Amino acid sequence: MKSKLQKLGLVLLGALAGVLLSLNFSAIAQKDGARSPLPVEELRSFAEVFGAIKSNYVEQVEDRKLISEAISGMLTGLDPHSAYLDHDAYRELQVGTQGEFGGLGIEVGMEDGFVKVVSPIEDTPAFRAGIKSGDLIIKLDETPVKGLTLNDAVKRMRGKPKTPIKLTVLRKGETKPLELTLVREIIKVQSVKSKLIEPGYGYLRVVQFQERSGENMVRHLNTLYKEGQLKGLVLDLRNDPGGLLNGAVGISAAFLAPKSVVVTTDGRTEDAKRKYHASTEDYLRGGSDDYLKDLPAAIKTVPMVVLVNGGSASASEIVAGALQDHKRALIMGTQTFGKGSVQTIMPLGNNTAIKLTTARYYTPSGRSIQAKGITPDIVVEEPGIDARAFLREADLNKHLTNDKDAAANSDKPAAAPSDKPKSENGEAATRPIEFGSDKDFQLTQAVNMLKGLQIIQRN
Repeated sequence: MKSKLQKLGLVLLGALAGVLLSLNFSAIAQKDGARSPLPVEELRSFAEVFGAIKSNYVEQVEDRKLISEAISGMLTGLDPHSAYLDHDAYRELQVGTQGEFGGLGIEVGMEDGFVKVVSPIEDTPAFRAGIKSGDLIIKLDETPVKGLTLNDAVKRMRGKPKTPIKLTVLRKGETKPLELTLVREIIKVQSVKSKLIEPGYGYLRVVQFQERSGENMVRHLNTLYKEGQLKGLVLDLRNDPGGLLNGAVGISAAFLAPKSVVVTTDGRTEDAKRKYHASTEDYLRGGSDDYLKDLPAAIKTVPMVVLVNGGSASASEIVAGALQDHKRALIMGTQTFGKGSVQTIMPLGNNTAIKLTTARYYTPSGRSIQAKGITPDIVVEEPGIDARAFLREADLNKHLTNDKDAAANSDKPAAAPSDKPKSENGEAATRPIEFGSDKDFQLTQAVNMLKGLQIIQRN
């Protein structure tokens, strides 16, 4: 039997090596400045395991499934953000960047085999049900999450509109799991919102960075200026999980001087080493018209406060970091998530792709945000919310280290259970904070800052 497996393994090894060579792996290695030989011993082990499964597994398994799972494991073993996207996942990614998809409205990651909530998306079933950053989803209906891949778990949460799903959730501070029944719906994320807080003071919220977020921002800002010149503007990036890089560059460019550096990326390949500026070639795609040309000139100088919290990640951290480094705005709130890595979508055959971490990104002054985040100029916590309870990049297994700040890589004690805000009857409050409302404490302090009034600190 062993001899038979070895022979099968050698046949598979030869086939696998041929596939790797046909995919120009040696050419890819040359990008790094040296030709790297294929790891023959490791490939032989892989082929022998493949052969053992084909011959001895209790049930017959298709070759396609085995290879797909091997690819998925190879990518998820790198870091929390690299992943294999099968046909469905790839399609959902493409649809999601356009702002409409079916499901619950949760930005998620994987932690110790369970689904962990990074941030609920506003105005979605998850948000309305009280799902919070840091929640650990352990069951989907009656199916344990342990053992599922992230793609599998996401597929189960997606589904036809108006169909229910029960989530079993572990939450710090709760003595037993919570069972929440949500009804799926078409998620149409309104990526930008705005309102006039009071005469002269505008509020602009970016919920997520999508393909048309820049154009939507311009429309909202022009509406605010129709009410008269602004004395101050609050840009709200709280619980914004990020999105498209060019959207972050475009929104930053609206407030910065032309050609200002917005973000720098650095990786192993030449393509990954570049600077993104406040210029059309870096925030427009294709032959689109420059949507920023329609903004009033005063937008470059209006006093600004940017609100952030532990749910502000990736593209929202790029914007906050750029405006902070150029001293264009004061950053207020709590420490951000700390996702300072760039993922590149690399299409494969059969409408699949890989999402691969290819670079780290840096603020204009050269700070790395990875596993650290943006530190606010003024720390203002939301009353009753312990900022330590937020899930952060540094809490994720296999996260990339911060190559600029050794302190960001030190082990941190687990966050203490937070004191949950209480409702009038003394029960734990589950309703999420309504950003932009008259009960939004952090927003009130941001407006006070713009008016030159005293900032109130309370928790």
